[in-house]
Amino acid sequence: MSVSGIEAVGFQPYVAPQLSTDAVTGTTGASGASSAFGDLLVDGLDRLEAVQDKSDKLAVQAATGDLNDMHDYTVAATEASVTAQLTVAVRNRALEAFNEIMRMPIG
Repeated sequence: MSVSGIEAVGFQPYVAPQLSTDAVTGTTGASGASSAFGDLLVDGLDRLEAVQDKSDKLAVQAATGDLNDMHDYTVAATEASVTAQLTVAVRNRALEAFNEIMRMPIG
């Protein structure tokens, strides 16, 4: 689906990354899954940084009067805010899960 208004501001639809499986066994090994999970986290943080950098760049352009369309900055700032909120929510949930695992009795 193509929406010209959204594509004009540089919005790219998010494509979720896929975990690869071993071609021989058809399963993902423990170290492979761990590595893939780490890669997903790094990729997510890189995307967050890119969104915030774009918002910061547009904010400077808006402040200096070099920005033609103010709605470009508004969209970028909102996207950066929502992305940061989602990242914090995921981090908080991961910490809650870790703490819950640590409280589990052994034996």
